[in-house]
Amino acid sequence: SQAFGDQLMPATMPLKKATVFLNPAACKGKAGNLFEKNAAPILHLSGLDVTVVKTDYEGQAKKLLELMENTDLIIIAGGDGTVQEVITGLLRRADEAAFSKIPIGFIPLGKTCTLSHTLYPESTNQVQHITNATLAILKGETVPLDVLQIKGEKEQPVFAVSGLRWGSYRDAEVKVSKYWYLGPLKTKAAHFFSTFKEWPQKHQAALLYLGPTERPPEEPEEKPCRPPLYVRLYRRLRSYWSPPKALPQEVAPEDWEELKLSTIELSIATRNRQLDLTRTEDFMDICIEAESVSKGQFVHRGSQKMRDPHKCPEGSQCIQASRCILQLPEGTEGSFGIDNEEYEAMPVEVKLLPRKLRFFCDPRMREQLLQAAVQ
Repeated sequence: SQAFGDQLMPATMPLKKATVFLNPAACKGKAGNLFEKNAAPILHLSGLDVTVVKTDYEGQAKKLLELMENTDLIIIAGGDGTVQEVITGLLRRADEAAFSKIPIGFIPLGKTCTLSHTLYPESTNQVQHITNATLAILKGETVPLDVLQIKGEKEQPVFAVSGLRWGSYRDAEVKVSKYWYLGPLKTKAAHFFSTFKEWPQKHQAALLYLGPTERPPEEPEEKPCRPPLYVRLYRRLRSYWSPPKALPQEVAPEDWEELKLSTIELSIATRNRQLDLTRTEDFMDICIEAESVSKGQFVHRGSQKMRDPHKCPEGSQCIQASRCILQLPEGTEGSFGIDNEEYEAMPVEVKLLPRKLRFFCDPRMREQLLQAAVQ
């Protein structure tokens, strides 16, 4: 980091500005101390012009993003909830087309940090994990990540990089912390006690969806140079004297598939966890789990889902879609989990925004992804 900060720069070049959104309440209130001790010194040594914005309450990051001025980097220091708030605020802006091109760094400080599995190597040492993530931001390697746009009938859209969950496993997972006094048995206890409700637990809905879309070629990062004046004049004259273009053909109607479902849990997830930089189609994974699950299976699978929430178990129906509409029966209660944040369950439209944001990643992880693609 110091070597990066000691590099000479031209006198006319402005300092790179980094805006950090820090959630001090993450990791049971330890996030602020973890950031100041392990990440902040690295950022300041690197020569960046660092502005740290601390959030005081839930939802504040969304509002702050509306007021944010130009910056060269956005750094999210927190957990899944902080990531979800920042990208939602960013993509709700009127000028989101320009701001979504700003690279984003993620410093994992929260209880759940799903993106860490994609961006950084596994590490059991928390301090090493934080410093690796901070140094990855300085090294400048990025990967494009998909985003889900989730829109209700009245509310503004919410954006997610992991996915949406609705069902009994998610409901039980939310209550795990209530059984803290049972130590390592708290996860099994939360799922076991949830089986005392009406069984089997059914979640019924109608699902309309569109299939995968073909991935367009990636746009070059650098804009081509402006052609000389005589070339521009020639093109303008040619377009003036050329015959009128034929009217565009009518666009074929979208081919929606409809499905009635009754499930113990439904999940709609991006492919960011299984990132493939060379795939030719863009889609999200919809997993409809069978409702016929025994209570023993429910408790066992619940523990597995704590480690990988969007894992699709055997016997589930898996669908690849670029867009879907989830219609819930009137009077449906319960909540969605959107990137591990709770939202009221309601009819929603989920749309995939492929390769919408670029996140900094460890160069070793990017190299692994490219090698896997070649093989």
